[in-house]
Amino acid sequence: MHVSRICSDLVKIRSENPPGRTSEAIEYVRDFLDGIGICSSISGNGDGMENLVARKKDARLMLCGHVDVVPALDNGWSRPPFSGAIDEGYVWGRGATDMKGGCAAILAACRHLADAGEEVPATLAFVCDEETGGENGARYLLAHDAIPPCDCIIAEPTPARHPTIGQKGLCRFHITFDGVPAHGSLYPAVGTSAIMEAMTFLAYVRTLYDTDYPVDHSLQEIISRSSEELGKELKIAGVSNILKRLTFNPGVIGGGEKSNIVAQHCELELEMRIPWGCHIPELLSGISAHAGTGTVTTQESFEPSITDPSSRLVAVTCGEIERAYGGDVSPIVQWAASDARHLRRCGFNVIEYGPGEISCLHAVNERVSIDSLEKATGIYGGIMRHYAGAVPLK
Repeated sequence: MHVSRICSDLVKIRSENPPGRTSEAIEYVRDFLDGIGICSSISGNGDGMENLVARKKDARLMLCGHVDVVPALDNGWSRPPFSGAIDEGYVWGRGATDMKGGCAAILAACRHLADAGEEVPATLAFVCDEETGGENGARYLLAHDAIPPCDCIIAEPTPARHPTIGQKGLCRFHITFDGVPAHGSLYPAVGTSAIMEAMTFLAYVRTLYDTDYPVDHSLQEIISRSSEELGKELKIAGVSNILKRLTFNPGVIGGGEKSNIVAQHCELELEMRIPWGCHIPELLSGISAHAGTGTVTTQESFEPSITDPSSRLVAVTCGEIERAYGGDVSPIVQWAASDARHLRRCGFNVIEYGPGEISCLHAVNERVSIDSLEKATGIYGGIMRHYAGAVPLK
């Protein structure tokens, strides 16, 4: 079965998150692997959020992909978002790029090895819940020791010649501000507005974006190269600041009781992406000091992470990409988060590389080129042959 057909089949299986039910997609993957002689096990939360692991004993490599996708409305699509249409050199639909295309390429690569009479030398993991943090997906598997630490490729979409070896950190906060109510006509002479306390705090948060954090020369070179490449892919300016500075988003805010009452209560959901060189304990100390009447609850916190660019995993992956595409190949870092942060925290060396159109990530008319699917299939196969010892590392 051609990789484009596998991708199309997966796109047609709805696995939007929320609600995150992936049982049908996981069943497809299991049937596919059964058909090429690879046994697997399924686990999950009992409510349709399922993961699949085909664990290879003593494997030094794992290939990983998530089968959940972000929701999609029908409006604005040239083809229905779950059509899986194969047309004009693309597979179309929600998840084609993020990341059922990558999952399809993993399966196709395994199929090619099996057809050639070669053993698949890697553990395979297909997970749910990546789009909402991985609690029932990668984090579930890690908590249950279902996947031992090793070198790992996550088939997330990346620029064709630039695998991703690192990500900014991530902090999410819930902050509750308390005020002193009074008649609205008397404010600000009387009362303390919880809403204004939140606004004062956000003014402080805004200043954090202007801080530059020092990093060593080699990392600075990677960040600069990454900024250039991601700027080209996304066609946006200021990418260098996004990668090297602390970015923030006050995603949800709400408070107050009535327009003529000084607000007694306000709540804020705040997300920050943490650059290399920024120390989270110092950041948390500053946030607490400037929160005023706010009570800060840290919901989750992850340091920036990176895989050694001189590691075998990076060298092998870059070599296979160069074999497929030619030209310069170099690793980059990114600002977004994925399951890589959970895996690195547990001792995995992780690289992200996969097919996709970065510009339509999570967007209307999401699609993946068939050419990139075919090349990713060959790249994954080549990497697995390296780890099996069939191809010597030069």
